[in-house]
Amino acid sequence: MAAVPSSIVTRNMADFAKQTGNVYKSVSVISKRANQISVKLKEELNSKLAEFATTVDNLEEVFENREQIEISKYYERLPKPTNLAIEEFLEGNVYVRTPDVETDEISL
Repeated sequence: MAAVPSSIVTRNMADFAKQTGNVYKSVSVISKRANQISVKLKEELNSKLAEFATTVDNLEEVFENREQIEISKYYERLPKPTNLAIEEFLEGNVYVRTPDVETDEISL
């Protein structure tokens, strides 16, 4: 995978339409993939931070954990899920499946 830009990049809309034939369908696919990536990253972060969870509610007994801070900073520096999804889509790494539309005939 190529380096994912962390800032805004101007895109050619025709590139989005190549794979699906429709820009709007492509944006929908990218959106769904971005949601998948976001959920995955959130689950990873929560599982790593769960190791540091305490049952103590007293603020005096809670201390900063350097390792916990480093984990949080790492996830903050990652490219946004939308940028990752766009790069995956443009590189052809996203499988697009269109379910067959069933036509039901109504008999009178």
